Amino acid sequence: MEMPPYLVPHSSEPIQILYSDADLLLVRKPDLLLSVPGRHPLNRDCLITRLQADYPSARTVHRLDLDTSGIMIIALTAQSQSVLGRLFQERRVCKEYEAVVYGQVTADSGEIALPIARDWENRPRQKICRETGRHALTHYQVTERRDDRSRLLLEPITGRSHQLRIHTASLGHPILGCDMYAHPQALAMAPRLLLHASRIAFPHPVTEEWMDISCPSPF
Repeated sequence: MEMPPYLVPHSSEPIQILYSDADLLLVRKPDLLLSVPGRHPLNRDCLITRLQADYPSARTVHRLDLDTSGIMIIALTAQSQSVLGRLFQERRVCKEYEAVVYGQVTADSGEIALPIARDWENRPRQKICRETGRHALTHYQVTERRDDRSRLLLEPITGRSHQLRIHTASLGHPILGCDMYAHPQALAMAPRLLLHASRIAFPHPVTEEWMDISCPSPF
């Protein structure tokens, strides 16, 4: 029996423009808004199609998960898209995320270096796999501890799908509100995924001026 299509939740929260010039936009994506259109016609609403109403040449360079809020770079020319894509490939784009995770993380800082592979039997989930996984590296720093949770500053050095979710979960500290990798208690502790892209820094694709933009977490 064919399963009915998954229809994503609809976010009415507006997209915030953090910076704009002739070559690019830096925007804040709300949670529960796709970065690009989904395959089903009812999942066409997304960040890029909304932006193209006012910026017809807008094109994506990278993505954030549906449940993740925060900063995204949007190219406005083919040249900018090409250069920005190369910067991401060369890992010259610095990204920081804020997350609230389950329990108290003991170490003040550290790194998680665990390879990630697709979990084909449980798509779209990923899994840690030392045999077939691709190299994945995340740096973390604890910025706050409470009785049942910790706030982390996360810096993904690589950009694997679900990297931050699965890496924090592998430590025994899943991100609160995560419906893929959190246990039921951690899932129930937040009304949304508590993961936010809070800062991005990179050389401008045309002027090469160093861009460094922050966006406060809503949680």
